[in-house]
Amino acid sequence: MKIITDTNHGILDYVTVALFALAPSLFGFAGTAALISYALAAIHLTMTLLTDMPLGVIKVIPMKLHSIVEMLVGPVLVIGALALPNLVTGGRGFFVAVGAVIFVVWLLSDYSAATKFDDRLQKSAK
Repeated sequence: MKIITDTNHGILDYVTVALFALAPSLFGFAGTAALISYALAAIHLTMTLLTDMPLGVIKVIPMKLHSIVEMLVGPVLVIGALALPNLVTGGRGFFVAVGAVIFVVWLLSDYSAATKFDDRLQKSAK
């Protein structure tokens, strides 16, 4: 069941950016955990701003590629936090939880509207 629209997905993306950016202060991360969180905030913000979706700004990344990245990032965060707990000292639970949420958002997002739009663009270009 795909219940998250492209617009709502964009809102969730910006909330995710804020969460990654604020997590070190909110949860007391230091060292590598803080660095990973800030890096993920910057990467997620860049990708969201550049994605071709209603809340994207420059719209050069197809929504399909955006979805593939999120499909991969969620499990990587979970597995990475569990397999390398010393790397994310103090942030293990956070990264596992956020990775799981990102994956669930991917599962529930309706990317068909973006795909239909991409298909129309390709047909009109021919």
